[in-house]
Amino acid sequence: MTETANSSQLMAGKRGLVLGIANDHSIAYGIARALHGAGAELALTYQGESFHKRVKPLAEAMDCSLLMPCDVTDAASLDALFDAIKEKWGGLDFLVHAIAYSDRAELSGRYLDTTRENFVQTLAISCFSFTDLVRRAAELMENGGAMVTMSFLGAHRVMPSYNVMGVAKAALETSVRYLAEDLGKNNIRVNAISSGPMRTLAGAVIADGRYVHKYASEHAPLRDGLDLEAVGNSGLYLLSDLSSAVTGEVMNVDNGFSLIGIPRPPSGDG
Repeated sequence: MTETANSSQLMAGKRGLVLGIANDHSIAYGIARALHGAGAELALTYQGESFHKRVKPLAEAMDCSLLMPCDVTDAASLDALFDAIKEKWGGLDFLVHAIAYSDRAELSGRYLDTTRENFVQTLAISCFSFTDLVRRAAELMENGGAMVTMSFLGAHRVMPSYNVMGVAKAALETSVRYLAEDLGKNNIRVNAISSGPMRTLAGAVIADGRYVHKYASEHAPLRDGLDLEAVGNSGLYLLSDLSSAVTGEVMNVDNGFSLIGIPRPPSGDG
């Protein structure tokens, strides 16, 4: 990836927390890399020792100030994370939430067959965790700040093998709007990025992921494959002062795929 928007130092003096990096193909990593390149100081998290081994070298390469374990289903884990941030920095300027989970077996087949257990788990991790994090982060943003989470087109349209995750993303987008209103008076902005299909670890969980990726690449107005740099720079925009009047929005970063209803037929077919 090239260093396009990264030399401007847009985020010099800014400190923030990024959750959701699994490896160097993660969307969270693309955003973190753009933020680091623009001068931001980062705190990163991981869940479990296997992810720690993957994230640690990435954190070191980005001069990460704090690398902490975090389980978003455990209030004590969240409290420990934010206590550490408060002790080290005293405050916070931005938050990136790129966390989602659902039982892979229930992403195939019918949404109708979703179990109560997996529905509750999926909504708790993929949606409520953002609200839980925002509540804690806002307390450290005495001078205002910005927060970003990740959505997907499956929140609005039926997508193959997405099922209950689409319901969770729809709830997440609604949460963004309510949180934006709650925190606007504190000069804290809350937005979401709805990325197009990408080859990520999370995307690999979706059984029809390759088909969805290929279809989007073939029918999006911009034909070039979507990459981490494009999404990362969009995250940089939403977390920087360039978007100072933008809140409660869901930004589609998908080469225009979300605007397509029925793709044009191939040449000569009508």
